[in-house]
Amino acid sequence: MEGKSGKGMEKYRHEFKYFCSEGQLAILSARLKGIMQADSHAGREGRYHVKSLYFDDMDDRCLMENEDGTSPREKYRIRIYDNSRDRISLECKRKENDKVNKKSSLLTMGQFEYLAYGYRTEEAEELPDLAKRLMVLKKCSGMQPKVVVSYERTPYVCKNGNVRVTFDRHIASSSNVRDFFSVGAGRRQVLPAGWQLLEVKYDEYLPDHIYRALSLANMQRVTFSKYYLCRRYHL
Repeated sequence: MEGKSGKGMEKYRHEFKYFCSEGQLAILSARLKGIMQADSHAGREGRYHVKSLYFDDMDDRCLMENEDGTSPREKYRIRIYDNSRDRISLECKRKENDKVNKKSSLLTMGQFEYLAYGYRTEEAEELPDLAKRLMVLKKCSGMQPKVVVSYERTPYVCKNGNVRVTFDRHIASSSNVRDFFSVGAGRRQVLPAGWQLLEVKYDEYLPDHIYRALSLANMQRVTFSKYYLCRRYHL
């Protein structure tokens, strides 16, 4: 599916989220292993660690728009994997109803420190376009880093429909944004014990065999983002 933006037509992906028990994820994992591939970026155990630094303005507009279900809405985050500094990605996620468009740009460590903490270096003089947009928001609406969100992800992929199914476990939150790269920084789990998050993303269609494999009773669909859950935890 495609959605309109100010720059013309841009591609959007469908995105659905569900709260699941660990037992439900075990059933889904057994089903999906036979019909989907493990993500090539996952380690030997089929998982990796995700950590994101989310931004919001002085009025917490992103938080309020998520709570109100505003559409469209955008949020900015900086993301790393397995706590590595080798790949630092700035992302802008735009959501319209159940469809999502995401733009991303790689950052150097110097650019990260400038965007997140205001430390100006020579690297900050050549920001990618997406980072320049964030800088405008920082100056105009006080956009600043607000929360660190971390979790363990087990991803499955399928070329048909460009499907991606992920199990996100141990979702945790920290308001200490300056410890973004710290391994030992204190973080708190935001979901009840034993509950995790299932995400299903695809382009134009979800193949029937994957749809049937994902069909389980008592799965609770949710509209709130990880950012919302983690911010609300600290308010």
